[in-house]
Amino acid sequence: MLFTKITVLGAGTMGHGIAQVCAMAGYSVCLTDQSQEQLELAMTKIDSNLKKGLERGKVSQETYALATANLETHVDLATAVQGAELVIEAIPENLELKQRLFRIIDENTADNAILATNTSSLSVEDIASVVSDPSRVIGLHFFNPVHIMKLLEIVYHSNTDKSVISACESFAETIGKESILVRNTPGFATSRLGVAIGMEAIRMLEEGVASAADIDKAMVLGYRHPVGPLRLTDMVGLDVRLAIGEYLAKELGNPAFEPPKLLRSLVEQGKLGKKTKEGFYRW
Repeated sequence: MLFTKITVLGAGTMGHGIAQVCAMAGYSVCLTDQSQEQLELAMTKIDSNLKKGLERGKVSQETYALATANLETHVDLATAVQGAELVIEAIPENLELKQRLFRIIDENTADNAILATNTSSLSVEDIASVVSDPSRVIGLHFFNPVHIMKLLEIVYHSNTDKSVISACESFAETIGKESILVRNTPGFATSRLGVAIGMEAIRMLEEGVASAADIDKAMVLGYRHPVGPLRLTDMVGLDVRLAIGEYLAKELGNPAFEPPKLLRSLVEQGKLGKKTKEGFYRW
C-alpha cells in the first residue's frame, strides 16, 4: 500500500464514495464529518453499496469484509487526520470553508502528508495558499458515483511537488481509477466542459426546444454520454451546479457558464435534484 492511513473529510455523497473505494482497495480509512448523524448515514450507504455489489457479483465476500474492517469514523477533524499520509477533503464548494479546514489539517498532519481537495472548480492554488507548505497540496477530483466512475482528475498548481503528483498517479491505479493530469485553471478540464453542456441544456429546456427527457436522450443516444446533462445536474445537485456556473462565468468571463433563470428559479424553490426528490425530474 502507498499509504498506511487515509482520512476523508466530509461524509456527503462524494466523501462516503471516496472512503468506500479507498477501503475496498485495502487502505485504512478514517471518514470524518462534524455531524455524527451524517457519518452514520454515510456508513449505511457504504454498506448498502457493498451489499448491492455482492448481490450482482461485482464485489467479493472478501472485499466486502476488507472494506468494512478498514473503515472508521470520527467527528473531530484534528484527531481524524493525525497519522494520515493522505487527506482528501470533500466538503461543499466554499473557498473560505475549505481554507479554514485546511489550516486545521495542516496543523495536525506530518510535514510529508499529502493534502488533497476534491473541488470540482475552485482554485487548488488558492486552497493551498493557507498551508505552511503548499507544495504538498493537490486536487483529486472524483466523479459521482465514485465506486462506479473510473476517472480521477489530478489537478496540480504552480507549486505542487512532482513527487506528490507521482504518488497520486500511483494511488489512482491502486483504487482502480484512470487518471488525467490537468493544470490548475477554473473548471479544470471536466467541469469546464460538463458545465458548459449542462447550462446550454438548461437554456434549451427554458426556451422550449425539447423536453428534459428528449434533450438527455439526444446526448445519450447521439453522443454516447452515459447520462444526459439534465439528469446529471439532478444527480450533482442544482445548487452545486449553480455555484460552479457562477464561479466559472466570473473567472473565465464567458457567458456560456452563466446560470439560466430556470436554474436559479428551481434552486430558490428548493428543488435541488435527486437529494430533494425533485429537480428537472422527480426522483
